[in-house]
Amino acid sequence: MTAVIEKERKNKVKGVIRAAVSIVKSPETTTLNQLQVLCLDLFALLYCDLLLRSTSVTWIARTYKKRVCTTFVEDSFSNGALCQCGRARDAHSSVALGDYFSTAIVNRWDSAQHSSEYPTDAFGEVQFAEASKRHSHFLRLSRDTEPSQVYYLMTTHWRLPIPNLVVSVVGGERRMKVKSWVREVLRQGLVKAAQRAGAWIFTTGLAEGVGRCVGEAVRDHATAASSDSLNKVVAVGIAPWGIVHNKEQLVNPKGSYPAKYYIQDPFRDSCCLDNKYQSFLLVDDGREGCRGGEMAFRTKLEDYISHQRTGISGSGTIDIPVLCMLISGDISSLEQMDLSLKNSVPWLVLAGSGGLADFLTDLLENVSTAPVFQPTAEGDGEPGPSVDLKEKIAERVKKHFPAESESDKLVERALRIYQCRDLISIYHGEQESPTDFDTVLLKALVGASKQRVTAEASPYNEELKLAVAWNRVDIAKSELFNGDIQWKYEDLEESMSDVLINNKPQFVQLFTENGLNITKYLTYGRLEQLYRSVPDSTLLYQLLQRRLVVRLGTATTVPAASSEPKSPVETLEENFQSEPTTDITLFEARVLDLLLGDTCQPFYFDVLGISDISFKRKAIKHVCRLLRENRSYQEKRCLYPWASLFIWAVLQNRTEMATFFWEMAGESVLTALSGCKMLRELSKLESETEIKLSMKDLAQTFENLAHDIFSSCYHSDESRSFDLLIRKSPVWGSTTCLQMGMGADARLFFSQDGVQIWWGDMQRDTAVWKLLLTFFCPLLCYTNFISFRENDNQQEEEGRSSDEDLSPDADNHYGTTIFSFSDIKHMICFFVDTGFPEPFRPPRRPFIVSRWRQFWFAPVTAFLGNVLMYFLFLVLYTYVLLLDFKDPPPVGLAGSEYVLYFWVFTMVCEEIREAFFSGMMTLRQMLRVYIQDVWNKLDLLAITLFIAGLICRMFEWSYEYGRELLCVDFMVFTLRLIHIFAIHKELGPKIIIVGKMVKDIFFFLFFLAVWIMAYGVANQALLYRHDPNFDRIFRRVFYRPYLHIYGQIPVEEVDVKQVWDVECTENLTLVEEGAEQCRNPSGNWLVVILLMVYLLVTNILLINLLIAMFSNTFTEVQANSESYWKFQRYNLIVQYHSRPSLAPPFIILSHINLFIRRKIRKVPSVKDANRLMTWETIQKEDFLTAQNKIQKSSDSERLKRMSVKMDSIAKHMTENRDLDQRLRALENEMENCSNALRWIVDTLAQGGAFKPPRPPPTFRDAVPSSSSSS
Repeated sequence: MTAVIEKERKNKVKGVIRAAVSIVKSPETTTLNQLQVLCLDLFALLYCDLLLRSTSVTWIARTYKKRVCTTFVEDSFSNGALCQCGRARDAHSSVALGDYFSTAIVNRWDSAQHSSEYPTDAFGEVQFAEASKRHSHFLRLSRDTEPSQVYYLMTTHWRLPIPNLVVSVVGGERRMKVKSWVREVLRQGLVKAAQRAGAWIFTTGLAEGVGRCVGEAVRDHATAASSDSLNKVVAVGIAPWGIVHNKEQLVNPKGSYPAKYYIQDPFRDSCCLDNKYQSFLLVDDGREGCRGGEMAFRTKLEDYISHQRTGISGSGTIDIPVLCMLISGDISSLEQMDLSLKNSVPWLVLAGSGGLADFLTDLLENVSTAPVFQPTAEGDGEPGPSVDLKEKIAERVKKHFPAESESDKLVERALRIYQCRDLISIYHGEQESPTDFDTVLLKALVGASKQRVTAEASPYNEELKLAVAWNRVDIAKSELFNGDIQWKYEDLEESMSDVLINNKPQFVQLFTENGLNITKYLTYGRLEQLYRSVPDSTLLYQLLQRRLVVRLGTATTVPAASSEPKSPVETLEENFQSEPTTDITLFEARVLDLLLGDTCQPFYFDVLGISDISFKRKAIKHVCRLLRENRSYQEKRCLYPWASLFIWAVLQNRTEMATFFWEMAGESVLTALSGCKMLRELSKLESETEIKLSMKDLAQTFENLAHDIFSSCYHSDESRSFDLLIRKSPVWGSTTCLQMGMGADARLFFSQDGVQIWWGDMQRDTAVWKLLLTFFCPLLCYTNFISFRENDNQQEEEGRSSDEDLSPDADNHYGTTIFSFSDIKHMICFFVDTGFPEPFRPPRRPFIVSRWRQFWFAPVTAFLGNVLMYFLFLVLYTYVLLLDFKDPPPVGLAGSEYVLYFWVFTMVCEEIREAFFSGMMTLRQMLRVYIQDVWNKLDLLAITLFIAGLICRMFEWSYEYGRELLCVDFMVFTLRLIHIFAIHKELGPKIIIVGKMVKDIFFFLFFLAVWIMAYGVANQALLYRHDPNFDRIFRRVFYRPYLHIYGQIPVEEVDVKQVWDVECTENLTLVEEGAEQCRNPSGNWLVVILLMVYLLVTNILLINLLIAMFSNTFTEVQANSESYWKFQRYNLIVQYHSRPSLAPPFIILSHINLFIRRKIRKVPSVKDANRLMTWETIQKEDFLTAQNKIQKSSDSERLKRMSVKMDSIAKHMTENRDLDQRLRALENEMENCSNALRWIVDTLAQGGAFKPPRPPPTFRDAVPSSSSSS
């Protein structure tokens, strides 16, 4: 329950922050609903805090304990004043002091026997005085606390990120003076590597020794790191409760939120808590002022964490690596090291740091590695340590710890540690550079893990998993993927899931480049696993859960996006009642219907076998039956793996991952437009402002990519680019680039010339008067009067394609290349038995036929023909209404009316074709797409009014109503002419301006209605005491104040001092009968004042407000007038591209032809293309190559490369300096050896004990110096 409250509180905090930021940034656009939601979120946040505090007190006190001494064991050195636990006699309870029997027989105090557990009284948050306002978590807990409970508290309740590495720093306690190079290793090495890997660092957390240095290094890196950095270093202090100074300030049985903690001298080492740490675990073993009480618990916690998985919700492929790092240290650290090595936890010893670290360095590097085992004396065959090894270790112990009394125990521990030397690495930090410390950590962990690797496993798998867990693609490239290792698919398969789930796109690219076959990897079962791994804080998770609720038929508490905001109490109670189900399948991928349903067919329905089922309930029953069985579809390979991964990444708003998948997927233009549409639809559902803005930015990025790629294609081959626009994609549900671009509202994409296929096969500079003249003289199209585009590569392409078609290995899945716009428009395909469309190329037509089709099938020709015929239709309609509108039957109808009704009938047929024969979508999708167009709504209104007027016109009793309806309908048909203005560059944007101004008027009318209502009611009540005539009241309350705005002010009626030429009466009886009541003179002065105020507000304030709104709208649209115009003109292109060339009423001939082809001959209308995939991919690669060149030549990239080179030079200089120091040391050693040998020779020569066979060698006078030798 606490976890649910924490999750709800986290979501509310984000919502409150983002809502407040949005209101502060744009207060003028803040709505009442936003303020209401903000208030509800604030109330929910307060409610969550109250629940957390009330539940955490009971939960923490019930789960975590403290230890209190319950037996007073006298300390012999204190004359009975102190107990061996460290506390005074008075600090013990009466029960502890009264146990005389136990006191008498016990000589040594033991925590397990002489202390008891009680509910903890120190937990919550601590705020350090005179420090940052950031609060740190703390908990006092018993040494016997289960580490699983502590880890759950840290990751769930304290919300610490799951680590990719845990480094436990041991040693350097007390007020030890830390060497300068050790500080540099901690700052430049450890903490920097921990930040890259996303690690936790364990120390004592006290402001002394190494713990203080680690805290300062963490603070410096946290200050230098960017606020949006994914990896944060988490410093955790694990200290004994008994040695913490001022710990009384932390004690509060009800919890501290926060506790004020004061440090006496923050600039001196002390046992106070360090304010640079994020959390503190204060281990209580019942003792006071004694160190080492946390050792056993810390070892257990490290061992438990080492068995947990990395990644989001433990989705990683490797257990969390734990490494202990020894800096200096004393004898007590040796015991901790012994305990950790028993759990196979690797250690890194910092050589040269002093104390125990130097002892272990000497032991592991200088003691012989001869066999260290011999048979034991009992002859049981078990190995035992050799006597020689023990002696060597004993010598080292006496050398480094001469004052140690219990040397035998120390030797035994050192021997056990030596036997585990494979888990220990030595790091000479004083001689090596700390910049590559992360590589040192990696090698230390890999070296230790190789002891546990089986013979079948690859020896590099563990190193790869560590690099993946730390997200260190640079290490992977330099150490693992440098060409020396031949990676197999099985080696990368498990890690691929890790990098996908945990959003590591660079590793995805690295794996695909080094042996991972994505087609073999991505099955439908794995795709379902990817959707199950979606974090529960994302919008996609909520959408999947809603679809899951529909399938399961259960009332899982997932709030609808469009529902009214609920109270926080109701929301929390709903969340407590049930937990969301995670059995996500491909059926839940129906969320794509919400995002792409208007433009393409459903995804994955063919895999589930429900593509032919139109009823929703029947489809759900079929899916449930399939899921209850064997789920055999999960073993099938995904047909389009890169597109499926692209959708998965886009739905989670992962920018880099989605961009990489776009690069790998085919159909780059359509894929980019699909990503743009999905993101813009998701941004409408997202409530968090920051995420919504990032979705819009990514959507704009994909629209820019689609624009740039298609522009490159258009400049490369104009004919193929036309083909690319209308090709139906099997990957994206048989949709086209044009349809997807319309759904995505990709104005930038449509603003380029290549998409504006308005002129068909005619030249773009063709004059309109030439087209009109050719209308009336069609033979001109066979002359050079109108210029047509010449397809220079037509014959070449045709010959090449025919040769390829003859080849048995030719790929015939994508049809043939389209050469003409008229062929594009009327290309047909036949389906073969394989399920793929086998293309049919129209035969080579004669010049007369082809040129006729090129002229009449162009969208501009169809548009002009429809405009001319529409003007004739309006002329006919006007003639019928004004001159030839006969009486209703049986008198009869005029012939012109029959023509008019037939004309409208052909329009109705065209609207039916446009709505229900637009593609292979479902009926619901087709209706939704049709209704979305504003002009289609206007057509529906016009046709509905016409049909209603026609029916009423046929009957005598409703004849006048029918005539009135037809008159009003004529206005609607005439307003439909505005649509043709979209073709004009100047008038087109004005249509957008008018539409936006109409929306502005609605807001203006709201304010105006408030003032009209206020003034009108008050004015009527003041002027007339009683007026029962409702019609008169309505006119005076609403109509008359409205006319005041335009200057029509009847002063004689409002001002009683003016003469009013209207007969009135005060007789109430006559007033009830309808007579005019006389005005009331008592409050007339107030009426005049109200009139002045009303005119001031409406005529000056509100009217100028409306003008300002109109000006802003005009400026906004005019600034992007060309893009608006091209996008609007594209609507006409889409409409007339799919529209028959004949205009109403002759369009009925095209409808009859369409009916015969579709219903009788069963010829599907599929506009397909050929070999576009390869060509489009080549254009995309050329574009990306050019972009990479531009990026590499930018100043920022040059600075980065220069910085890398400078770092490499500095590294080499450091190595050379270290090498120079080593050479000088070697020269000194050689000089000493030479002097020693000279002394030996001289001694032997003077002794005369034996005579050498030859004289001694002569020595040089001087040893060459380092400078001369170099």
